[in-house]
Amino acid sequence: MNKNLILRQAYLNGKFIKGRKTFNVINPATGETIASVADLGVAECRKAINHAHKAWPAWRDTEVTTRSDKVRKWYDLIIANKQDIARIMTMESGKPLAESLAEVDYGASFVAWFAEEAKRAYGETIPAPKTSQRLVTIRQPVGVVAAITPWNFPLAMITRKVAPALAIGCTVILRPASQTPLTALAVAKLAHEAGFPPGVFNVITGKDSKGMGEELATNDRVRKISFTGSTEVGRSLMAQAATTIKRVSFELGGNAPFIVFDDADINAAVAGAITGKFRNSGQTCVAVNRFFIQDKVFDSFAKKLTSAVKKLKIGNGLDEGVQVGPLINQDGLDKVIVHVKDAIANGAKLLAGGKAKKGLFYQPTVLADVNPSSLIAREETFGPICALFRFQREDEGIAMANDTEFGLASYFYSTDVNRCWRVSEQLEAGMVGINTGLVSNAMAPFGGIKQSGIGREGSKHGLDEYTELKYLCFGG
Repeated sequence: MNKNLILRQAYLNGKFIKGRKTFNVINPATGETIASVADLGVAECRKAINHAHKAWPAWRDTEVTTRSDKVRKWYDLIIANKQDIARIMTMESGKPLAESLAEVDYGASFVAWFAEEAKRAYGETIPAPKTSQRLVTIRQPVGVVAAITPWNFPLAMITRKVAPALAIGCTVILRPASQTPLTALAVAKLAHEAGFPPGVFNVITGKDSKGMGEELATNDRVRKISFTGSTEVGRSLMAQAATTIKRVSFELGGNAPFIVFDDADINAAVAGAITGKFRNSGQTCVAVNRFFIQDKVFDSFAKKLTSAVKKLKIGNGLDEGVQVGPLINQDGLDKVIVHVKDAIANGAKLLAGGKAKKGLFYQPTVLADVNPSSLIAREETFGPICALFRFQREDEGIAMANDTEFGLASYFYSTDVNRCWRVSEQLEAGMVGINTGLVSNAMAPFGGIKQSGIGREGSKHGLDEYTELKYLCFGG
């Protein structure tokens, strides 16, 4: 493994800097300290903003082909260091190595996509009401961007925000989660090697998430803030950003439903359920949280799902064949324990799992006939728990799926093409997976509705998030 990619310094204005304090990054699978990283605060955050502000005019005016080439070189370096980045990611997040390797490919795909998409930030010509006028629109970079990313996808959540911003001509201050800063610093080193000028891309590490978040949200030199995390924190940042009327895009909490209709291919639905639920031990914003199974196929689906869940291998993500790793921390484990106990107390049947193991591990679990009043029906569990609810009619299943303030992802299985269109249009979510448990890719818009967020990442729409649309009216 390339130890030079395990960095302990933050990255400001083209240099790696030490902090006066440090904090430990812990491997959740073993409890061991991986590294002690620079613990910066609000003062350093403000310096990073000033560096990005100073670097912006020159980067904005750099030819798009030059920006694109540098972003593309960043992609090439990420892919060249795929194995090492994946191991770092597994050590600090706990996810199985196979998932980390897949995330490097997924995260890098956004870099490749936006390196090219920036060349297609088209404007338009508009028919004018007078023959003496010409009406045109152009897109210009929004300015200094603050990106705040979570621990569950330490690479992909960075590239999905940073790549379009850099490619279109914005400068960036990245604040990665304190649980997983090492992946961010590794890709910052690769960005440095790709040749981005000083101040264009900055990474501030530290434990003061509240203080730095407020500085990024309220500093008037920051023109845009992009955040992925909890709805609660998103509300706070949105209120703070309102003080400077800042552009925002938020990808927040989820409570994804997974509906299995009585005409579904049950084997395919079980395979999709495993994919949609157990990736990163259920700790993803689009992870299935509530399974709604039509009564006619409920027992069959529950039996086959339970059999598949019992075969999942739990353990350290670096070990061979592991499919389910640890929870990220004790708070995450405690929430899973509370949700399972509450569901059983409200009448749910335990079909598999249901116990915490040594350390931060929890057995992959299946609960059947869960009461809709249970905590797991209303809150995002973020753990390896399948909660099965029973329904009778199609409209009932849709109503149960929509009965949440969240609206990020929804999934359902059916072989009836008319039902597929009908249900897709009625589900209240920004993304719908039909006969699949995996919906994310760089070419498609990622984002939610209701209290799951605002804005879109990925696709051509993801580039628009980092631009201002300017209208030009030529007279005479």
